Amino acid sequence: MILKKIAVVGALLSTSFAYAFAPQTGTWIMTSEVNGKPGRGLAIDVQDNTLVMQMYAYDASGNATFYMTSGTLANDRYSAPLNKYRGGRYLGSGDLSGKEDGSAGTVSMRFVSGTKGFITLPGEAEKEISRFNFAYGFDPQGLKGIWLLSPLNSTTPISDFVRLERTLAPTQDGNGLVTTAEGTFGCEYQVKGTAAGAVVCAKVTVTGRLQYGYQFNYSVNDGEGYYVSPSSQVYLATMRRLTDRAGTGTGIVLKSETRDEAAAPAIDPNLLRLAIESVAAQAE
Repeated sequence: MILKKIAVVGALLSTSFAYAFAPQTGTWIMTSEVNGKPGRGLAIDVQDNTLVMQMYAYDASGNATFYMTSGTLANDRYSAPLNKYRGGRYLGSGDLSGKEDGSAGTVSMRFVSGTKGFITLPGEAEKEISRFNFAYGFDPQGLKGIWLLSPLNSTTPISDFVRLERTLAPTQDGNGLVTTAEGTFGCEYQVKGTAAGAVVCAKVTVTGRLQYGYQFNYSVNDGEGYYVSPSSQVYLATMRRLTDRAGTGTGIVLKSETRDEAAAPAIDPNLLRLAIESVAAQAE
């Protein structure tokens, strides 16, 4: 079935092509330090090939402090001094100019996706870091909103602009479908099976014929993964949430909204459910 073909082609892509990507902008955390207590966190932003990272942490006396580094991100890797600062403005003070107060040492980072990486801080072993998702759960509600899904490297480029708003019963390996109003496009987070941990989407006709699918991992408003057609063509793809479930934009101004087949009656949800399972299932 299609997923097995995705896995095979995806392995070939990963061994034949090396591609760079920018880590998602936002709050990152030391993955092992998310335990309900204040831990260390990172604010990462990449513009062009320049990375800026601010780190909030504590000094040896237990006082909260922050560090900052900036420099060039190349081939998904970064290394530069982690600078300290002192003498800046505090709450209620007048104008005060902070000054650099030396360096704590060199910080190195390597990223394996837009949402996961590893950091080596001065005096420490390498630790995993990840984009912090504190609002969207991996449930049907967490997928609601308007999404733009765009395959890359296709000779016939297409993009899907869809509003996921209707919740339905789950497939055999998922935790609940979220579909467009007419039910011809739907996505689901997979909780077991070969695609566990990924979101699988399918586009079907009004008669339930599978047209194509997507499989991707996402964090907050961005995703990365694959577009797959029933004829075994597989392409890298990117995903972007344009609005949250309340219709609030996530950073891109929408002048108008298009709803394909908005006037069409809703199809039998079992047809879309079968299509999702055919994208996510592994051949016997």
